[in-house]
Amino acid sequence: MTIVDIENIQPGARDTGHGHESEPLLSDHPVIVRKEEDNPASYVGGVFNLSCTIVGAGIMSLPAAVKEVGIIPGVLLILVSGFLTKYSIDLLLRFSDDGRAYSYAQLMEDAFGRVGEMLYQICVLVSVGGTIVVYLIIIADVVSGSTSSGVHHSGLLEEWFGEQWWTGRIFVLIFLTAFVLIPTAWIKRMDSLKYTSAIAVGLAVFFILIVISITVYKLAMGTIEEPAFFPTIDNLPSFLDLFTAVPVVVIAYQCHFNVHTIQNELEDPTEMQGVVKSTLAVCGTVYIMTGLFGFLLFGDSTASDVLSNFDSNLGVPYSSLINAVVRLSYAAHILLVFPVVFYALRLNFDGLVFRSAIPLASDNRRFASTTLGLLLVILLGAICVPSIWVAFQFTGATSGALICFIFPASIALRDRPKIATKRDEILSWGLISLALFANMVAIYSNVDIESSSESDSCVDFNGVKVPLLAQKRASFGSSIFN
Repeated sequence: MTIVDIENIQPGARDTGHGHESEPLLSDHPVIVRKEEDNPASYVGGVFNLSCTIVGAGIMSLPAAVKEVGIIPGVLLILVSGFLTKYSIDLLLRFSDDGRAYSYAQLMEDAFGRVGEMLYQICVLVSVGGTIVVYLIIIADVVSGSTSSGVHHSGLLEEWFGEQWWTGRIFVLIFLTAFVLIPTAWIKRMDSLKYTSAIAVGLAVFFILIVISITVYKLAMGTIEEPAFFPTIDNLPSFLDLFTAVPVVVIAYQCHFNVHTIQNELEDPTEMQGVVKSTLAVCGTVYIMTGLFGFLLFGDSTASDVLSNFDSNLGVPYSSLINAVVRLSYAAHILLVFPVVFYALRLNFDGLVFRSAIPLASDNRRFASTTLGLLLVILLGAICVPSIWVAFQFTGATSGALICFIFPASIALRDRPKIATKRDEILSWGLISLALFANMVAIYSNVDIESSSESDSCVDFNGVKVPLLAQKRASFGSSIFN
């Protein structure tokens, strides 16, 4: 079978004078990339890659989201967000089925012209680029430590070997970029990442098993307080605070920019619907377990990034060893998630800048320069702007909601192939309304954080009341990006 390089084939809609026809002009394109007949992407590989796209840094904020709204509403919110994500992906796949588009970007171009395609690509650059910078900041904080408000938090290397020149933040980031990020970023096919994606998903499951084991142990010892099954609402502000958990969970399912890439590499592209269902079932289970048991374990002390809770005594045997294992495995998870997310960043950057060029995978010089250039910008961002987190919350929340819900719903409302139903129209308007509301809440919560006095004992961080020190230490890994 063959697939068309998804970066450069243009939608084939043409006006024949007898109405709108949908004919992909594949024969007019100079380069068609052929997939290796003996090595197509598998169903399982597609599930691992899509799951790896979803389960990123956002998983660490789910316990705080459950803490904010209570166990039962929190679990329901995770489930509903999963179903909404499934529907928005279904829209993308359904409106691509007639062959008018081989990528999300081309679908946007077919619906809204070149402006729509560029807007989507810019959103991906902002959202995914910001995600990767935050990933590197997370890794640097975990491995080499961080200093916030004059308080130093030791990283794993410093705890193990003491303060050395090679345990510093800059050296660690350069070393990881040169020997881990560059090799994994050089892969040209998404399916080639299925094994690293499987390991990344396995590490996420490993984290959950550790949290569950500690929680069960402490439940047996009677050292866990009774959790809040429902939120306490005393006044209107406390009611409005509940909605700050919405963007945390909704954007945590973001994976739309890799859906077409994975579908195009499948041996049977019609299996993509099943891949999406299996992926969301896996990720939904992972998210529910993480949110539920993370909140049960830490209770009211649950930080906005639960990873920051793993730097103190857990009240179980071998606590310090468990803390080190959790932090190290999470850093490894992030490193393995990186190439899957970076794939989409490079693809859309090339489509935006070199739209009329031959496919990126066929031009080794352009592939190398684009890959190294993007990695250099990301590395400089992580080194020079470690406080980039708050700024990216604004841009990440907006672009993430656009990619997940607003763009797919707008494509359905535009309905170029004339296949949308009345149900599609109603649900699409609902998705747009939800996304806009989530954006406003996220931005409001950020403004509220910035306006909070640092002399206060507690702050509202993404709608979660946490100690000021905990908020400072949790300056990474929020769910807005993934």
